[in-house]
Amino acid sequence: MSEVVRVAAVDCGTNSIRLLIADIADGQLAEVDRRMTIVRLGQGVDSTGAFAPEALRRVFAAADEYALAIKEAGASRVRFVATSAARDVSNRDEFFAGIRDRFGVDPDIISGDEEAALSFRGATEGLRELAIPAPYLVADVGGGSTELVLGDESGVISAESLDMGSVRMTERHLRTDPATITEMTAATRDVDALLDRTVVPLGLARSLIGVAGTVTTVAAVAMKLTDYDRKLVHHARIPAPALLDTTSWLMGSTRTQRAGVPAIHPGRVDVIGAGALILQRLFDRMPVTEVVVSEHDILDGVALTLA
Repeated sequence: MSEVVRVAAVDCGTNSIRLLIADIADGQLAEVDRRMTIVRLGQGVDSTGAFAPEALRRVFAAADEYALAIKEAGASRVRFVATSAARDVSNRDEFFAGIRDRFGVDPDIISGDEEAALSFRGATEGLRELAIPAPYLVADVGGGSTELVLGDESGVISAESLDMGSVRMTERHLRTDPATITEMTAATRDVDALLDRTVVPLGLARSLIGVAGTVTTVAAVAMKLTDYDRKLVHHARIPAPALLDTTSWLMGSTRTQRAGVPAIHPGRVDVIGAGALILQRLFDRMPVTEVVVSEHDILDGVALTLA
């Protein structure tokens, strides 16, 4: 057996920042610590082109906590990957400096192709043993964008990042509590227009693999979990009727009703309806009967690269 290497991967997206500390040996990953904090880094970016001061404060507070956890765990290698929005905002230097001060590394603004490969590698680990058929379509519904990656056992076939996410669609369209029919229709048309133009051949997939917080939250609600349980959610299969019922409820419910569901993280209460809508509209275009949910995603892929 090869030497065990303890690594730390941090993924900062539009809505959340996540940490994975893991031991890697012989290409296998053993989780040591996994955390997620809602920071809403993308707050207002769609309209202002800059990270809001309060959003940066939330990110840096979470980064302080993660940096301490990495130090205490004794991880020898660290990689911090960030949303593509960090490349384009006017105050990117402030963000970069804050991350560098805390982790000793610069944020890695990875290309779309690398993001796709990392997400696919993390999400599809172990699927063959479960007899889930390839090609797989891995869908990561984030806060600002949705990544679609089609591939099989040999790797990525096609991938694209679409400018639709739970935060972006909520800020654009779903402003009433609860959302009105007019708002929901506008959001649906926006999502459909983007899916109409995707270069990823959705019809070739034999399985839809949903990853990251939006999809896992939708799954937990569909499974009627009283509290979020990663072990129950990982590799859960959500059939078409359950997905439709859950999406309809999340889109039509009030904020108070959603906040009363323990499986929904407080930071996702405002935006989970839009996230569910994106997942539903994608599902409706594919020749599949269920969503297979994976708790493993780009974080796992990033950690594996560090070994």
